[in-house]
Amino acid sequence: MDKKEPLYLDSSELPGFHNILGYRQASWEENEAVIELELQPKHLNLGGVIHGGVLTSLLDIALAQAGTHCPYPGRMRKAITLSLTTTFTGQCSGGTIRVTGRKRAGGTRIFNSNGEVHDDKGNLLAIAEGTFRIRSGSDKPEGVPI
Repeated sequence: MDKKEPLYLDSSELPGFHNILGYRQASWEENEAVIELELQPKHLNLGGVIHGGVLTSLLDIALAQAGTHCPYPGRMRKAITLSLTTTFTGQCSGGTIRVTGRKRAGGTRIFNSNGEVHDDKGNLLAIAEGTFRIRSGSDKPEGVPI
């Protein structure tokens, strides 16, 4: 049986800040992306709960992904964040969090997404809304090589 190449990579396979965060892609389809993060001590603030910067970063990634799905293995589409508003609604200090981003509207280059973060008990930790611009070269469905 041939192993099918996944359509997306976990952050451990990506360079830079994505790699540092350590999330995994739970699902990614047209207009919706879901990432999960098993909390580690490095994700916590001095108070022992998840750092707001970690939550905001994960929301930024999932919301951008919601508008940049690429169905071609080994390729990706990229976006630049134009604005991002995050509201923190809860906290946690362990377990796995789930971040869901959904594209809400947009044209050929600019789109809007919103999203939520929940802990593994279903508690809402944060919500966000963002506006993104598809990067040059990433505007076609086949995107660019990873």
